[in-house]
Amino acid sequence: MEIRTDTITRTAMLSALVVVLDYAMKFSGLKVPFPWLPFLKFDLTGVPVMISTLTDGLKPGTFTSMIAFLAILIRSGDLVGAWMKASAEFSTVLGFHIGRKIKPKSSLVVAYLLGFAIRIVVMFVQTIPVFTAYYGMPLNAALAISPLVATFNLIQGAITIYGGILIYESFKKRVPSMIPEEQK
Repeated sequence: MEIRTDTITRTAMLSALVVVLDYAMKFSGLKVPFPWLPFLKFDLTGVPVMISTLTDGLKPGTFTSMIAFLAILIRSGDLVGAWMKASAEFSTVLGFHIGRKIKPKSSLVVAYLLGFAIRIVVMFVQTIPVFTAYYGMPLNAALAISPLVATFNLIQGAITIYGGILIYESFKKRVPSMIPEEQK
């Protein structure tokens, strides 16, 4: 399979944007805590992952997610936190991508729903062992807060998907040469 130069360039730019957004939001204090579980924070780092997936497909979106993982890991030294953030954003774009393949162009409702659902399920499966084994939380407490974690992931997934689509649609209108022909 041949990879186009413009795909590599866009993926590199969007990966760099993930790093810039992560560092800028962390050090400026712009990450917004989720009111009921303040250790969960809303941010914009998933938006470039979504744009990468929309413009060039799942492989560039996967690569951009991996860069998010590395950036967070290098910045914080927190392997678990970096993994959780990167896998949350990747699962969102994976679900959205699958939804677009199931029902292309006619309706994005399936893509939105799958993006949200896959993120929520993946994060539920990951947070239970992280809360219990890594943080030492009792299982019943981890299960009790799982609806709040799901709510957080629904909202953060919406930020990722809608933010990415908003910017992607702006690119399509204002800089159509930036969008590959097969994506228009």
